[in-house]
Formats: sequence, structure tokens, C-alpha cells
Amino acid sequence: MAPGTEYREKVKHLINKGVEIINPLYTDVGDEVDVDRISGKGVRIWPGSRIYGKHTVISEGCRIGKEAPVTVDDCRLGAEVELKGGYFTRSVFLDKANMGLGAHVREGCLLEEEANGAHCVGIKQTILFPFVTLGSLINFCDCLMSGGTSRKDHSEVGSSYIHFNFTPEGDKTTASLIGDVPRGVMLNQPAIFLGGQGGIVGPIRMGFGNIVAANSVLRGDYHEDNRLIIGKTPSPRVVPYVRGAYPGLKRIVENNVIYLANLAALEEWYLHVRRPFFEARELGQLVFEGAVEMLSLAKLERLKRLETLAEKVMSSPERRTDAAFRKAFSENFHAMEAVLVSAVRDKETEKLRDEFMSLADKIQSASPGYIGFVQGLPVNVSRIGTAWLQRIVDVSREKYMDMLKT
Repeated sequence: MAPGTEYREKVKHLINKGVEIINPLYTDVGDEVDVDRISGKGVRIWPGSRIYGKHTVISEGCRIGKEAPVTVDDCRLGAEVELKGGYFTRSVFLDKANMGLGAHVREGCLLEEEANGAHCVGIKQTILFPFVTLGSLINFCDCLMSGGTSRKDHSEVGSSYIHFNFTPEGDKTTASLIGDVPRGVMLNQPAIFLGGQGGIVGPIRMGFGNIVAANSVLRGDYHEDNRLIIGKTPSPRVVPYVRGAYPGLKRIVENNVIYLANLAALEEWYLHVRRPFFEARELGQLVFEGAVEMLSLAKLERLKRLETLAEKVMSSPERRTDAAFRKAFSENFHAMEAVLVSAVRDKETEKLRDEFMSLADKIQSASPGYIGFVQGLPVNVSRIGTAWLQRIVDVSREKYMDMLKT
């Protein structure tokens, strides 16, 4: 077979399925791509697009490459996703998620329904809940962001924003939790706004409804809800720098543990609540499997970064006031790892889960889709769901931190 023949045949196959390929001569489909994982219903692909990866899924109504060339490599796209220009690899986009030109979406990202970014947005290991919006010229890796109730009331990150996720020590135990999973999945929390030309020095945690003034760089946690936060610029100074000092090590570890516990809670939400909505759609099961895979990858990434930190803290300067905590963290990390790998499933957690699912079943069967289902939950039902997921987070955190008590 002549080089490129199979590619052309796959392009022809897609056209015969009903995919609208604007210029087949300028569209590349890798020989590993399974065309049965690409819908023939309303998919439109503009010139300069490259579709690669054996796991790639493109659902009905997707639009690829309208503003600039696009490379899609091992991504799974739900219905009506728009990738307008850029590079996208090993990530999942749920219904109506979209990204503008110049996007650079690397592995481990999960954009839920209608989450979106404007032009020149870079993300990696990032999870955005429904409706969350990223402005232009943003680097927002290693974050989970929730908040907001609809497309008109959404959490937003202003343009020229940076999540600083790499320390001078070369560590990336810096994942930030902006909002949370137990309340965020209910789509009933006040939106969060991070003002433009600002940044976050991860890892931080932030409550719902907070408004951060433009040009603020955040270096601490903001647990309370509904606050106006104006970041303070440090005074100019030159001081000695001690490598391996790790100030606030306990807070860093605890924030990572809570982040991991939120990932475990979100995975349970997908397995027990979200699955039926995927299964009812063409190619939905494949997209669901991709979303769950992203959550597993996210947990592995955070554990890997924690493990690296656990190895490094004992080689740092001695006679620190937190020496006992460092020792416990370093020596017990692998024994404690199991606490963070899977969600808590004790009797109380299962009771809350079963109670929520029982109450939600009737609403679920009558709902037109996932977003409508969540938005239609009565307050008392959503509270039970939040209690279920919050218990997963709380028990995981307590177990882990108890093992580090000195």
C-alpha cells in the first residue's frame, strides 16, 4: 500500500459516514484512528486538521478547526464540542465544551459541559466543571475549578492569569482546589471570579462566591465563601534563600490530600450518578470511560508528586521545627498511599449514597440530560448528595493526617 493511501481511505470513509470535511486534501487522519469512534452526525472538520490516536472519539455535532489548524491526539469529545484552533492531547471534553485558537491542552484535562477557554489558553492536569470560563492568554495547569449555576452565572478566570505550579525546588505538589467537588457538582454554588493579570501560587484552596481583584497574586488559602480578596504585593527585599526549607510543609501536604480526596469523590459521582447519562448517547460509553480515565490519571499524577516531595524533605536541612512531621511523612508515605487511591466506602458513606440515589432516581429518569437533572434536584436531595461526597473527602483527609500525627 502506498504511503498515505490508508489515510485517504479513512478520510473517504468519514465523508461517506456523513462527516463534513471542508477540504479532504488538507485533513490528516492517522492510521491508528478507529473511524467507528467518529460520529457521522453533524461533525464538521476544517482544513489543516489532524486527527490522531487510537482512543480518539468525536461525537455528533463537533466542530474542529474553524479558526486555525487543530491537532487532536487521543482525545474524547462529547456532543457539540468546538476545538477552534490548537493542540489537544489525552484529554476529555464533554458536551458543548469549547476552546479558542492557540489552545494548548495537554494530558489529563477534563472539561465538563460548556466549560470553555478563549484564545491562547494552556492547561494540563486541569478539571473544569460545567460553565467554567477561562479568558485569553492564560496558563492554568494543575487546578480543579467549580462554581456557578448556568452559562450566564459561571466561574471565570480573567485574561493573563497564571497558576504558578512549579516551585524553585522543582516540585509540583501545587494543585489548587478552587471551589470543591461535594458542593460544586450540584451546580448551585455562587460563581468564583479570579481577576485578570493575576495569579495563584499553588497549592491553595478557595471557597465559593469569592471575587479576587485584578492584579492579585494569591499565596494562601481562602476557605470562606463570598469574600472580596485583594492580594498584597510583597515589599521589595533581598533575604537569604535556604534550599529545602519547605515552609508550611504540613499545609502543602494537607492541601494535596484534600485535592486527592476530592478527585476520589468526583470519581464516585461519575460511577454512580453520571454513567447512565453517557450510556444513553451514541459513543457515550467511550466518552465516559475517558472521563474516568482522566480522574485516575489525575490521582496518579498527584500521588507521584507527593511521593517525590516525601523523598526530598528528608534531604533538606536538619533541625527544623517540623522535623518530626517530615520524618513521619517521608517514612509512612507508601503505607498511607492506599488511603488516597480509592474513595471511602464505609457504612455511613454507603448509607448517604444509597439515600441520595433512591431520591434522585425518579428525577433522573425524567430529565432531558445531566445538566437538567442536577439543576432539577430539590434542595434536600442535593444536600444529601453533598453530604455523601463530603464524607468521602473528610474521612480520607482524617485518616491520612492522623497517620502523620507526631
